[in-house]
Amino acid sequence: QVQLVESGGGLVQPGGSLRLSCAASGSGFSPNAMGWYRQAPGKQRELVATITNGGRTNYADSVKGRFTISRDGARNTVNLQMNSLKPEDTAVYSCNVRVWRGGRWYDYWGQGIQVTVSS
Repeated sequence: QVQLVESGGGLVQPGGSLRLSCAASGSGFSPNAMGWYRQAPGKQRELVATITNGGRTNYADSVKGRFTISRDGARNTVNLQMNSLKPEDTAVYSCNVRVWRGGRWYDYWGQGIQVTVSS
């Protein structure tokens, strides 16, 4: 069973910074990719950033240049450094882990963590 533990959300003023972390654990667990998604009230969940076990990253256009995703492969931890935060970044952020096993992809999700950007 895979467990994801998220931390680091909260309330920040516009222009401020936050760092989200997600630690993944499980027996024989080896993620192929990790990332963050977000869902704002009344909107669909959207990709924020992902990183593969080879270090290839992908970002939503709305966060490029402001957010940085990183991964500690030895600890199966993924971090999201969020700078220059804007009110429109307010959302519930969820950690995602993708595992290729037995010929198919498996997705695992954290419970979500609130990020609020407001003055």
